[in-house]
Amino acid sequence: MTRSSGLCRTLADLGLEPLIDEPLSRHTSFGIGGPAALLVSVGSVRELAAALNAARAAGVEPLLLGAGTNLLVSDEGFPGLAVHVELLDIHIDERSARVVAGAGVPATRLVDEAIAAGLAGLEFAAGLPGTVGGAVAGNAGCFGSSFGDLLAGATVVTRDGSVEELTDPRRFAFDYRCSSVADQGLAVAAARFRLEPGDRAALERRAAGHLASRAERHPPPGARTAGSYFKNLPPEEPGGRRRGAGELLDRAGAKGLAVGDAAVFEGHANIIVNRGGATARDVLELARRLREIVRDRFGVELEPEVRFVGPRPAGC
Repeated sequence: MTRSSGLCRTLADLGLEPLIDEPLSRHTSFGIGGPAALLVSVGSVRELAAALNAARAAGVEPLLLGAGTNLLVSDEGFPGLAVHVELLDIHIDERSARVVAGAGVPATRLVDEAIAAGLAGLEFAAGLPGTVGGAVAGNAGCFGSSFGDLLAGATVVTRDGSVEELTDPRRFAFDYRCSSVADQGLAVAAARFRLEPGDRAALERRAAGHLASRAERHPPPGARTAGSYFKNLPPEEPGGRRRGAGELLDRAGAKGLAVGDAAVFEGHANIIVNRGGATARDVLELARRLREIVRDRFGVELEPEVRFVGPRPAGC
């Protein structure tokens, strides 16, 4: 019996109904990716802990999935256990201005419900793709703010399936578009945010402004993309603003470049779109060329923000 087949039986005994060889192209915003050996959906902290503990016991690598954004999966797929996190509860305490959201809650829903409750702080994330769990783990942000700025604590599951309550956000070691969650082997199950009372109408206007700004430069809803492909560069002087990777790519002539069905979006040079039949190899090759033209033109190295998962193609 292989490790995957043994794990499949264990998951079934836990009532988690695993899918075998499920195409991950169905579960990523890029619409790219071969099959996961196994995939389960979990709707509670208990189920998340059980799935991760079962994977550890079987010696199988887990992959956490929310909306599948900011992710590029190998054409060969993922040889471990993909865990689709569907923890969708939100609890709002207007008096204390605290919000608790499950890891599977879409970031846009979190923003909408916070604004409806007259709580300020999350408007920057209006229209931001992805889920709360991924946004915390990756310290997602835009317009000068990020999720790590607002985190008050979190419920996490460890590698061995233990559940912990973290009350000190410093445990996550937040930095630009990253945290130490993966390095510590933690899975975010729920996050607690500290917000501020605000005027609902003013918050709605602010969020609408951010949505309009995104609409001007980002692909339309439904486009197959993982968002910004590369991280912005560190500021040239301490305390300064980061240099936009999109600006450097634009100046280097990135717009119009394509490999197969992977193409640079015409409205934003730091966004790669799948025009319909792109493969992970296409995206990786296009990304390599983009890094090369920026290196040749400006002498700087772009770092991917999109995470690659699975076997990497030869030469990429």
